[in-house]
Amino acid sequence: MTALEWCVQGTLLLLLLAALPFILRLERGLSALCQDRAAMAEGTRGFELAAREAGSTLSGLRVALETGARQSASAESLRDDLRFLVERAESLADRLDTLIRQGRPPAVPAHAPIPAAEEAAPRSQAERDLLRALRMAR
Repeated sequence: MTALEWCVQGTLLLLLLAALPFILRLERGLSALCQDRAAMAEGTRGFELAAREAGSTLSGLRVALETGARQSASAESLRDDLRFLVERAESLADRLDTLIRQGRPPAVPAHAPIPAAEEAAPRSQAERDLLRALRMAR
């Protein structure tokens, strides 16, 4: 071998020795990547499971939302019916009040003295309550 061949061989040997740390680092990275592949597969399975659960939860929420919408619609119709009934009841109560007022004898003025017969002690609490209610109505 000539000196030129020895120089080329030596240069190649130095380049190979210089590349050796990079090769070792690359080998470690590849082995870590292979280990991470298993973890990545496990993470993918977990993600798929979470996606399925989210889908089932969404379908349950959709059913609940539809049920709530139906109940809301029926509640609105019931509210409208109740509003109508209340309005009718108010008009009937007004008519009844007018008829009762027309059928009563004229009221005694509030400052008029109460006859002595009414001031006598009532026999029961119910009578006293009734008399008190009548005085308040005047």
